[in-house]
Amino acid sequence: MPADLPPWILDHRRTLGDRIRDRRVWCNLTQEQLAHRAGISRDTVQRIEGGQNDARISHLWRIARILKCSLADLVPE
Repeated sequence: MPADLPPWILDHRRTLGDRIRDRRVWCNLTQEQLAHRAGISRDTVQRIEGGQNDARISHLWRIARILKCSLADLVPE
């Protein structure tokens, strides 16, 4: 991760990842199943859940739709 990012961004990434993981588990989906349904790679799902990179908004919209929640439910304020 780039060292120039403020800590609050890193915290938001982790919170987003935790929310996606919690919702995915609640929906009884594996990372592989979520990735397949969203049309993204499992590695991408793993990096988003791990807070390792910035997620594309198009990926987040797809993920939210599959997890049957709103984007606002996933993205920290």
